[in-house]
Amino acid sequence: MTLSGTGVWSAGLRFREGGAEVAAELEELGYTSVWLPAHHSGGFAAVEQLLSATTTLTVGTGILSVWTYGPEETAQAHAELTDRYGPRFLLGLGVSHESVVESAGRDLHYGRPLQRMRDFLDGLDAAPRPVPREARVLAALGPRMLELSARRAGGAHPYNVTPEHTARAREALGPDKLLAPEQAVVLTTDAHEGRRLGREFLEHYLDKPNYTNNLRRLGFVEEDLAGGGSDRLIDAMVAWGDEEAIAARVREHRDAGADTVCIQVVNDGMAGMPRAEWRALAPALNSLG
Repeated sequence: MTLSGTGVWSAGLRFREGGAEVAAELEELGYTSVWLPAHHSGGFAAVEQLLSATTTLTVGTGILSVWTYGPEETAQAHAELTDRYGPRFLLGLGVSHESVVESAGRDLHYGRPLQRMRDFLDGLDAAPRPVPREARVLAALGPRMLELSARRAGGAHPYNVTPEHTARAREALGPDKLLAPEQAVVLTTDAHEGRRLGREFLEHYLDKPNYTNNLRRLGFVEEDLAGGGSDRLIDAMVAWGDEEAIAARVREHRDAGADTVCIQVVNDGMAGMPRAEWRALAPALNSLG
């Protein structure tokens, strides 16, 4: 699967009414993909809703948890959706987080996540209708998951990363794998407001070892991670500014090796669908090609 341009990452497309209508508008605005979380059951129905409302848009899971779903049901769902809508379903897989998995009430123990992913990929390959490697990407942050993405998948969908991480990921994946990082953005020129919203967004992630370990690998120190995050951390992780400033951050990812960048608009209604911001950003992002 090839993917270019700019995509949209949005929980609202999964959890709010009207997602199909919004996806159709995003396609008209020139966005090339939409990404929705699938940590919980019902992810395939949500994917189908968006596929049925569009004609060219790629719909990706960001991510489907390998603890919530089984590989055989995942392969079957992927095959059925591909039969109905063509090769527009990009299966993004991730190992989620210990706190999320063990609080789900299914007596799961979050141990050896890398092995869990390997076993899940084995299951996809062994299914009656396997998911092709090029139709799946992994939520890879660290070196070992990036290496697995290069060997066993079509590429990677890193979340909460910087252009520097994108450059490292491209080096790890090689030149031919798909690289689709997520980038949080705030459409405001007010530094105080941009950083306030950035801190509110990152608060959910700064107690997750998957992310904090990756931030340390990128050179951030404990002072950056404390107190909701330093200005340096917020500015690196959340692109705030006008349309051109946000497009410039997306361009940094592209220059560092990303094939496409999935923007996640951050505002005071994080579970909503920020249609005004998507409309305002589209011309600047489309100009990147």
